Amino acid sequence: MAEIHVERLHKAFGEFAAVRESTFTIPDGDFFCLLGPSGCGKTTTLRMIAGLELPTSGRILLGGEDVTFKQASRRDIAFVFQLFALYPHMNVRSNIAYPLRCQGTPRAEVQRRVEEAARILRITHLLDRAVSGLSSGDRQRIALGRAIVREPAAFMLDEPLGALDAEFRDLMCDELRALHDRLHATTVYVTHDQLEAMAMADTIALMNDGVVEQLGPPQEIYDRPASMFAAGFIGSPPMNFIPFHGRLNPGDKSVRVGDAAVEIPEAREGAPEADLVLGARPEHVRLSATSLLRASVVDAEYLGTNQIVTLTTSQGTLVKARVPSDVKVQPGETTGLDFRPEKLSLFQAASGRVLRSALHERVAHG
Repeated sequence: MAEIHVERLHKAFGEFAAVRESTFTIPDGDFFCLLGPSGCGKTTTLRMIAGLELPTSGRILLGGEDVTFKQASRRDIAFVFQLFALYPHMNVRSNIAYPLRCQGTPRAEVQRRVEEAARILRITHLLDRAVSGLSSGDRQRIALGRAIVREPAAFMLDEPLGALDAEFRDLMCDELRALHDRLHATTVYVTHDQLEAMAMADTIALMNDGVVEQLGPPQEIYDRPASMFAAGFIGSPPMNFIPFHGRLNPGDKSVRVGDAAVEIPEAREGAPEADLVLGARPEHVRLSATSLLRASVVDAEYLGTNQIVTLTTSQGTLVKARVPSDVKVQPGETTGLDFRPEKLSLFQAASGRVLRSALHERVAHG
C-alpha cells in the first residue's frame, strides 16, 4: 500500500508560514496534483512528503508508516524534477541504471529493470546513445526511467514539464498519464499550470497562501468551486465574476443584478444584505436580445467552432462568453446577457467563500 496521509502539516520559515495546517489523504494508485500559483506552498508540501524538508508540526504517513522525520533515503519514494540532472559522461543506459547500481542491485536485475523501463517509455532505441544531443522530451523520459527502475511506492514529480516547450508539454502530459495508468503507482505531481492538472489528475489539491483551498476531482473543482480563488484559478478563460448588492435567503431561486432578475440554483445557505458575487463560466453565458442585463461587445476571439466574446456590463464589469462562431457580433454593439441558471455560483464578496446551493447537492447524490 502506498497511501499517503498528511495530517495538520505546517511549515514555518521564521515568521513566514509556507504551509498551514494541511490535511489530506492520497489514495493508493492516485495521480494527485498539488496545484497553485508561485509561492502557494505546493513545492514545500511535496518536499516534506518526500523527506527533503522537515515539517514544523504535523504528521506524514506512507503506507500507514509514520515517516514524518525519516530521511528521504529511508522513504520508498522516487523523484523527478524540472531540471533533468542527467550525467553527461554516461550513456542513456547508465543514467537509468545509476540508482540501482548505487543500491548494489545484481547486474542481471539492473539490466532487466532498465530494459523494462526503456520499453515502457519507448526509448529502447536510445539506450546506448550519449545523453548530449538528445531532445528535451527524450531527456525527460530518461529522467523518468531513472525513477521507474527503482520500483518505488510513490513518485514525486516537481514541475517536471516546466523546461519543455508547449508542444512537448502537451505530448508529455498524455504520456505521463498513460505511464501512470500502466504502473498504477501513487504519483504526487506539483504544477502551477491548471491545464496540466486538469488533464492528468485524479485529485487536485488547489493551494493558495499555504492553505489547501479546495480538494477534489478536476471536474468537481471546475463545476463547484469552493471560493472565488478556485473559480478564478481553474478554467481558461476563468469564471466571470459579476458583483451586486443584495440579500440571499435559503430557498431563493433568483437574485437581482442591476435591473435583471437572474435565476440561480436554489439557495441552501443565506447571507445578510451585503456585497455578493455571481459566478458564471464563459460557456454558461448566452447572448440574449431580450435580457435586462445589458452589456456592450468589446471584441471577439475566434477559436474555430466557437469564439470568446468579451463584453462590459453597464456597471463596468468585464464578462467573457463562449458562444458558437456563427453568432455574429460587432464591437460596440449592445446585447443582453443570459445564463444557464443550474450552473451558476454565488460568493460572498468579503470572504470569497461560495454560498451553498442545490448545485452542491448534486455532487453528494451523484
